[in-house]
Amino acid sequence: MTRKLISSGSPFEKSVGYSRAVVDGDWCFVSGTTGYDYATMTMPERAADQARNALATIEKALGEAGFTLAHVVRATYYFSDAAYWNEVGPVLGDAFGEIRPAATALVVGLVKPEMKVEIEVTARRQAGWP
Repeated sequence: MTRKLISSGSPFEKSVGYSRAVVDGDWCFVSGTTGYDYATMTMPERAADQARNALATIEKALGEAGFTLAHVVRATYYFSDAAYWNEVGPVLGDAFGEIRPAATALVVGLVKPEMKVEIEVTARRQAGWP
């Protein structure tokens, strides 16, 4: 099967040279996604709202690739400050509570000061899965 590239329309994808997601067979790899609203290119102030935006972008990319959040087997959460964990944790629980992918959370320096959270996921389709 040929690779399929998924774009979210972010101007960063072309300028930096990456895809929002890449489908390779039964796998979908979604790039690290921050909380930008790509329609307005604005970033919410609250980390929880950034996480919601990131998850919406991820869910849209997965949908375009023929996957859903239920197919996510791995998630990595990047925080610019550990203090955001308590605010974002419930948002992640709402999205992944029943899915329960393998997950890692890290505190890192993100590339722009307004970025508080970045999320990346890997999804896999298997026969008999939703």
